[in-house]
Amino acid sequence: MENVLTEMPSLSKQYVNAAATAAMKRLARSVPVVALPTRALEVRGVTADLAKLTAFAHLLGKPARDVLPSGYIHALAFPVAMGVMVQDDFPLPLLGMVHLRNQVDHYAAVRFTDVLTIRAWARDLAGHRAGTQVQLVVEVRSSDGTALLWRGVSTYLAKGIYLPGLDKPSPRPAGAQREPFSAPQPTAQWRLGVDTGRAYAAVSGDFNPIHLSVLSAKALGLRRSIAHGMYAASRVVSDIGSPKPEAFSWDIAFEAPIFLPATVSLHIADTRADDGGWLGSEFTAWNARSARVHFRGSVTAGTTQP
Repeated sequence: MENVLTEMPSLSKQYVNAAATAAMKRLARSVPVVALPTRALEVRGVTADLAKLTAFAHLLGKPARDVLPSGYIHALAFPVAMGVMVQDDFPLPLLGMVHLRNQVDHYAAVRFTDVLTIRAWARDLAGHRAGTQVQLVVEVRSSDGTALLWRGVSTYLAKGIYLPGLDKPSPRPAGAQREPFSAPQPTAQWRLGVDTGRAYAAVSGDFNPIHLSVLSAKALGLRRSIAHGMYAASRVVSDIGSPKPEAFSWDIAFEAPIFLPATVSLHIADTRADDGGWLGSEFTAWNARSARVHFRGSVTAGTTQP
């Protein structure tokens, strides 16, 4: 089942509606729903905003081009994915949702003049040690819907929300510790100011309160505001591969939030063919002071089959 919208949903209105819905559900104390919406959302006739595209590229320290950065495509399509998450029958609260992972297949170059069809749906509701997780799938296609250009799977965690009937992994045994991280020699370093979240929100439209200020983040249980996961993903993916082929994939797992302000160290290791051509890269980012890993992942030439 699909619900075709006549225009792109407004992110700001969806955040307001999410806050109002959360308040009403708390008052009603209704029995939680343990199922995902069966319908996908689709918007046709979508084009990039040239001014926002330019600002997005400049925020990442890149010149504006007619080809859309992979991270910008995620931002362009995000309102449709968020539209799935604010439906009345979506079982998890949107506000405070934590980004765990992104897996993207970028099948072809997308230009700012292209007219696109964007479709999103939810899948794989599952228990997690810290709450409940869910995946949002987004597909970006040509205007007639025939050519798949970009596909992203985002995994989110509703921390502290435990839905009945969902199995969750066994807790880590008492005293068990993760394998210690030995920081390699950094190949790059980011110095992120306290305004990093607001700057990314301005170019992406993602004004989730956990990214905007200390006060708004504390209201949702965080000690300080944190950088958007997609800011970090977009920036590291844009830095890797010179040049990248039109078809490539990337995968990023977020392990610890980047509390702002922050200094983030990165190590990027390239794999190249005998002729020097780029085949892929692996990356890790960590806090320069504490050596706590923020995220790690890879970018690879080529994609999986759609």
